[in-house]
Parts: sequence; C-alpha cells; structure tokens
Amino acid sequence: MENSVWIATLAAAITAGTPILYAALGEILAERAGVLNLGVEGMMLVGAVTGFMVAVRTGNPWLGFLVALLAAGLMAAIFAFLTITLRANQVVTGLALTMFGTGLSGFLGKPYVGIPLPLSFKPVAIPFLADIPLIGPVLFRHDPLVYLTYVLVPLLWYYFYRTRPGLNLRAVGENPAAADALGVNVFALRYIYVIIGGMLAGAGGAFLSLAYAPSWLENMTAGRGWIAVALVIFAVWDPVKALLGSYLFGGVDALTYTLQAATKIAVPSFFLKMLPYILTLVVLIIATRQTLVKHIGAPGALSIPYDREER
Repeated sequence: MENSVWIATLAAAITAGTPILYAALGEILAERAGVLNLGVEGMMLVGAVTGFMVAVRTGNPWLGFLVALLAAGLMAAIFAFLTITLRANQVVTGLALTMFGTGLSGFLGKPYVGIPLPLSFKPVAIPFLADIPLIGPVLFRHDPLVYLTYVLVPLLWYYFYRTRPGLNLRAVGENPAAADALGVNVFALRYIYVIIGGMLAGAGGAFLSLAYAPSWLENMTAGRGWIAVALVIFAVWDPVKALLGSYLFGGVDALTYTLQAATKIAVPSFFLKMLPYILTLVVLIIATRQTLVKHIGAPGALSIPYDREER
C-alpha cells in the first residue's frame, strides 16, 4: 500500500512538472539565442485560454493545443519585434508581456469559467512498458502531451550539442558579433528561437487547461512561468537538467497532497502550497552562487541587444 502511494506521487510529479518543463525548454531556446524573455507567465496564460476556448468550441483538444502554440507564438513575435528590431529593454518588455497576457487571458476566458471541457487529453498506457514494475506506472501511464516531452528533451539536447544549427544558436547567444562575421544571420535566428520558445510556453499553458486540470480558471498558471524562468538558471541552460528540475518541482507540488493525506500532524494547507515557491527561491539562490563560482552560466550576450553597427 505504501509503495503504491509513492508510485502515485512520483507519477503525479511528472504530470505536475510537465507544464513547467515545456515553459523552461522554451525559455532555454530564447536565452541560448541571447534573449531574456520574462513574459513566460503571460504566454502560458494565453496558451491556456486560447487552447481551452478552441477545444470547447470544436471538441478537439489537439486543435486547441495547436491554436495555443500559435497564440503564444504571436505574443513572442511581438516581444521579438520590440526587443530585437527596436532593441527595447528585454526585462521591461518581458514584464509588460506578462501583464498583457494576464489581462488578455482573463478577458478572453471570462465567459468560459466553469464550462466543462467536452474532450480532454487522457492518460494512455504504453503497451508492455506500462507493465514494468515501478517504472511502468511512473513513466508510461500518462497523456500524449507528457510523452511528447520524452521525445522533445533528447531532441533538443542533440540539437544543441551535436548539430551545426545548434552550434550557431549557441554562438548567437554567446558572441553575436563573431557569429555575424561568420555569416550567421543573428537577427533571424533570434526571431526564430524566441518565437519557438514562446510556442513551447503556450504548450505548457495548454497542458494545464487541456490535460492537467481540464478547465479554465483566471491565473491558472499560478506562477509556473516564473518557476520555469528560475529553473533555466538551475538547469544551466541544459534541456536534460531542465527535465530533472521540472520533475523535482513537480514532486514538491505533488508531495503536498501526499503529506496532507498521510501526515497525522495538522499542517496548514496554505503552508504546503508554498513549498514549490520556497524551493524556487532556494534553488535560485544556490544555482546562482554555483554559477558565479564555477563560471558556468548565462550565455555571454544574454539580454544585450545586438547592433551590427557596433560590431
């Protein structure tokens, strides 16, 4: 009985960490290209509400997921235009994007509060793999959007470290002037990766409203976008470490429910709900210190607008 409780908790950790993972992978792409996008929370919210709206009207969650990607990608494109073309301050623009996304999602989603989703993403057990003791129930009894991350993470890792385009991406984030001198189109690549990063943030939001808790509630991301931004630092801009970190945060989130059910000591529920955010602050402080000590951290040109004339 005790084993089944912990297996369920570990499986819940993966589910709870998946929206953070999507958003963190998107932010890694943007930051690897040298662009700091603090609008992750806003893009997640827009992805969540647009995906839910389309899924309710069409009865097709996959179509809702696709629209969520496009909507968040459009927001990222606006951010890219302001910060890459107009060279606006990336921090201020990202915060404005979060506020805009929060307000827009609340406005668009107001008529959909309390409306049930006709068809959502359901867990699908993978034959044979789901029957493996311990590992099977934890890893292979999830919905398709979770399985998608199992493919996405190794693909991104391979892309970053084993391909020429991945090398160009890292070069653009580390030294855009040198990359430009070698014929790499810095502006185009930054646009591409910021937009793709925004689409992944939208995927994280859509996962919340179409799979994790099939419904729409205002501000339903509950700070997960900010956790994803912090996680990028903790993961030192590496997709595999981002996966492990996302599941760690998801595990803390899932553990709160286990503690509420299992503990004999009356622990206030609001204190347990604080744990993921407390962990975020602790990890951010520790990871930042380690980054400074080991001199492994953000791409060299992160948050610095590139001007070809100043090469």
